[in-house]
Amino acid sequence: MAPQASTIYSLQAPKDVCLNDIENELNQIWQSYGIQGEDGGLPAATRATTFTLVVYEPEETQYLLAATGFYNGPIDGILGPQTQASLRELQKQHELPESGIPTPETITILREEYFKFQHSGEHGDGHGAAMGYTFSPTSPTIADEIALRNPCRIIALCPIAGEDEGVKAQVSAYCPIQKQSSSTLICCEYITLTGTAAALERIGGMIPALLIGGLPKFLWWKATPDSNNPLFKRLAAVCNNVIVDSCNFNSPESDLLTLQDLAETGVPLADLNWRRLSAWQELTAEAYDAPQRRAALTEIDRVTIDYEKGNAAQALLYLGWFASRLEWQPVSYKKECGDYDITSITFVSKDQRQIEAELAGVPVADVGEIVGDLIALRLNSTNPQANCGTLICTETGGCMRMETQGGAQSAGLFQQVSSLAEQKPEFLLSQQVQRWGREALFEESLSVITKTIKLGNG
Repeated sequence: MAPQASTIYSLQAPKDVCLNDIENELNQIWQSYGIQGEDGGLPAATRATTFTLVVYEPEETQYLLAATGFYNGPIDGILGPQTQASLRELQKQHELPESGIPTPETITILREEYFKFQHSGEHGDGHGAAMGYTFSPTSPTIADEIALRNPCRIIALCPIAGEDEGVKAQVSAYCPIQKQSSSTLICCEYITLTGTAAALERIGGMIPALLIGGLPKFLWWKATPDSNNPLFKRLAAVCNNVIVDSCNFNSPESDLLTLQDLAETGVPLADLNWRRLSAWQELTAEAYDAPQRRAALTEIDRVTIDYEKGNAAQALLYLGWFASRLEWQPVSYKKECGDYDITSITFVSKDQRQIEAELAGVPVADVGEIVGDLIALRLNSTNPQANCGTLICTETGGCMRMETQGGAQSAGLFQQVSSLAEQKPEFLLSQQVQRWGREALFEESLSVITKTIKLGNG
């Protein structure tokens, strides 16, 4: 049964403010503020004191949805359930596939709707009005989910298309009301900054002053990080972690190379997609933990990984992790695209054995929320006496292709990865903000796989 969404109490509806008055407006919200329900029993509200999360959204989807009346949630730059529902409604009205995803066709329709709305006399958009919203307790956004677990200050940077008219600022505050809690409500603050990318870059020097001093600071950059982007460079320099999600990368191979370049310059990176691999990594480690199987690790010379076609980032990161643990060195990389996207990689072990790896992007009828999820992996050996055969797959039919190839029968150990709600960004972010700094294992794995990818580029 899905957990019931918590009620959201809007302590302060979005309010347009001058950039220089943001802190003063927030302070006024909290000065001796108490809230009362109908029975007068709600406790006082206390401002967030845990961390600051800066969210950079690379496109204008939510803004356009709000401006055209399809969306009334917070403009937080996060594709949460409420935003997806709004997209599906728009897509339904225009007879597009109801995916809830901002496809190019959907964005084109949105821009057309926005243009008509903006030039329709008394309904002309004034930017600030389009940012208005009302909280819906039945449609929590990802930011709401984060606040339920970790009350914080969220600074949303929302680039929009169009003429440069400067940056519009809004402040708001809300409290998740949890029935099991009778103590003071711990509330979340929103600062929303909207403008063209150039306008946001211009005020980049002001943003660090809005981060809560003495507390952890996180930057969730919802685009491929760009070391040449002045705003990214400025924010990355003052945040404890730069968080990305490689499942959204348009060009996984080249975008992972960009991450590696940033890691080499000392940027403390975290990838939510890397966290989705934890169950696969744990089961792999358990498979060879028994004393009678530990030696079998050195016999592995065949690795096959199936993933949902569309994004190879998870498969590449897993292979980078496995190769880094066994100290394999890559020697060749070749990719062929077709009905199945097949990537063939050759490694050499410390004792000069050759290891062949194949990553297969498998077309699936029912694509999940995460593009490129792992489906199955097989570890085996050309040595028929080796006790290293292992097959790990998803809970729902993940090993089908490998079974047709005889993989299940030849595997010495068969395990399944259950589908987990923790794969969703809101849960992964809630975990990520509990830690910060550089992650050695991720960086080592990233280093190996990017060295491998470069073989294909050269």
